[in-house]
Amino acid sequence: MVVIAEFIHYLIVAFIVGINSIAVGIGEGIANGAAIDALSRQPSAKGDIVNAAILGMALIETSAIVGITISVIILFGTSGVEKTLYFGIAEIGIALAICLSGFAIGLASALPTRAACMSIARQPFSGKKITQFMLITQTIIQTPIIFGFIIAIFIKGQAANATTISDSLRLLASGLAIGLGSIGPIVGLAKFGATACEGLGVNRKSSNHILSFTFLSEAIIETPIIFALIISFTLLFIVKGSTNPITGIAYLSAALCIGLGTIGPGISSGNTAAAACKQIARKPEQYSLISKISMFGQGLIDTSAIYSLVVAFMLILLGR
Repeated sequence: MVVIAEFIHYLIVAFIVGINSIAVGIGEGIANGAAIDALSRQPSAKGDIVNAAILGMALIETSAIVGITISVIILFGTSGVEKTLYFGIAEIGIALAICLSGFAIGLASALPTRAACMSIARQPFSGKKITQFMLITQTIIQTPIIFGFIIAIFIKGQAANATTISDSLRLLASGLAIGLGSIGPIVGLAKFGATACEGLGVNRKSSNHILSFTFLSEAIIETPIIFALIISFTLLFIVKGSTNPITGIAYLSAALCIGLGTIGPGISSGNTAAAACKQIARKPEQYSLISKISMFGQGLIDTSAIYSLVVAFMLILLGR
């Protein structure tokens, strides 16, 4: 059992760094390729294009930085802790919290950077404004990995005290909830961020409307992540494991419920906001009507995430 636990421990360290690095490498390649394409189309805007690409890739790098940070914490922060099978199962929750969100962010963060570079090529005189806008959207996209990092730290703090299969599955489920629950909203945020950057390249006069619409829409798109975070904290601090393995299965089911339940709403909300943003860029005079319809639609879409939240709570309470 000790050998298996040690194997899981070191494998998790490798996976966290490796999975996040794969996504970041691919994402930076996409962003760099877009910058080269933009430079070939508009050489006169090379300064702004290069700045946008460098800043964008720096933010894409966030997932890898968080990955290596949590790996070092796990590697050296648990050196004196006895590695049991329950400890190893709990540590899988750390990997799920960091790898699922980090992999999605590493790839998705490239979309706004690519769109910003191409928009600067179309509107070279608005390069600084487009770059600033890209930074806003990409910064918001990074929030799920920060949530995952926080949950991972809490799981690490409790993993050594896991003495039953139910307790270890509770910690694993906490990481699964925030990791899986981040994927849909991350994709939605990236799709919307890219469309918003493209909109500035279509009509620079629509920047004020797009900016105000961005803050409202991205807050709605991120709502399912908050639901997943609530379930993660509930599993960490509100409920406790028991000697009954079925309790652990109920906790895992709750994590899957909220995690899967956020994928559709996150992506669909992002697609709805992106479609509205595209029309706002073309017809800024209709901003009020378009934004109201989009907000109403996004609100309805998020109700399915609320259903998942309610059922997840029921699974947690009834499984105790």
